[in-house]
Amino acid sequence: MIYERAKRIRFAHCDPAGIVFYPRYVELFNEVVEDWFAEGLGVDFHALHEEHRLGIPTVRLEVEYLAPSRYGDLLHFRLRVREIGNASLKLEIGAYAGEQLRVRGHLKVVMASAETLRPVPISDDFWRPRFAAFLNDAG
Repeated sequence: MIYERAKRIRFAHCDPAGIVFYPRYVELFNEVVEDWFAEGLGVDFHALHEEHRLGIPTVRLEVEYLAPSRYGDLLHFRLRVREIGNASLKLEIGAYAGEQLRVRGHLKVVMASAETLRPVPISDDFWRPRFAAFLNDAG
């Protein structure tokens, strides 16, 4: 499966030239991950942090800026799990206007304990099946 979430580019996302200021895409990627947890995995960030006592910090980030986006554009963010490790996930998030890919991010996130701030193994009984439903290592 691919998780998809539409987001409208707002004035606040843009620089004076009216195009998305590049660090705003990283904020949008983080919003998409948070939305994916709530809507795709069935565990919102409040439950992740407060009930499960876990976080999912990004430890590696690569971004390709392929075409500009402007105020008012509707972008469709598509999230895929590329790899599931012992305590980490490799995610790809692409933002599309129609079929035009505007920006692509490759993120490595780590399942971490809220108490120790150290990585913890992804549980085989709860988390791994949820993540695996979005595993797509092709392309």
